[in-house]
Amino acid sequence: MWTPDPSIIITAEQKAEQARQQTLATFKAGIQAHIDVQAQERDYADGHALANYANSTVPQWKAEAETFIAWRDAVWVYSYAELSKVQVGERPVPALDEFLAELPNLDWPIQPDLSSV
Repeated sequence: MWTPDPSIIITAEQKAEQARQQTLATFKAGIQAHIDVQAQERDYADGHALANYANSTVPQWKAEAETFIAWRDAVWVYSYAELSKVQVGERPVPALDEFLAELPNLDWPIQPDLSSV
């Protein structure tokens, strides 16, 4: 008679944990993509590149980086708090696009008018 190898049996709990980890990874990737898109709208390569301008000697770039960093931090604080609610069953798993719509808005600093330069 065949005897299953217990080291390769996947339990229901393990499947649930794998699904939870995959959902979390999907949300983290979606949130990071959302952050990067915001930076790209200002012609930065991504969020990491924009954040590197926090110590820029160009006032506009510095202001954009500081505003972006504060917003990025608020996005992740909100996201982790809400995703932890999902993990403990206090909130159903939302659709990713609905979750992204809940995130704080980014209010960029006013860009100077350089047309007369």
